[in-house]
Amino acid sequence: MDSKIELNFKKKNIGLGKRKEAIARVFLIPGEGNLIINKSAGDKYLQYNDTYLNAVWAPLEKLKLEKQFNIVVLVKGGGLTSQAQSIQLGVSRLLCEMDKENRLTLKPFGFLTRDSRIKERKKYGLRKARKAPQYSKR
Repeated sequence: MDSKIELNFKKKNIGLGKRKEAIARVFLIPGEGNLIINKSAGDKYLQYNDTYLNAVWAPLEKLKLEKQFNIVVLVKGGGLTSQAQSIQLGVSRLLCEMDKENRLTLKPFGFLTRDSRIKERKKYGLRKARKAPQYSKR
């Protein structure tokens, strides 16, 4: 597997996925089913965790296209869980751009839904977003 792939694709071939602080730019290239994340092997990057790897490959498996495309991803921010879920959203969006019929297959599984939960901002006078200092009566 060649880990040095030049990313000179057109803008419309990018699937953008977001989750918490993670942002993934996904490219689908015709190939034999390799996963490359940030120019390294995908299974190594995701620490050989089956949950993360299954989340990334799930949209392609539902469409039975897992051996027809290589997934190349540039991802930053967040943890591994949110990065894997942002990659999943990016792959799903890109598949829907490629063929409108794919939307009918992927939508019931929730692959096209952006999870909008993000960290709440810290407020002044508090220790975190809602945690207050301990109250002392005397």
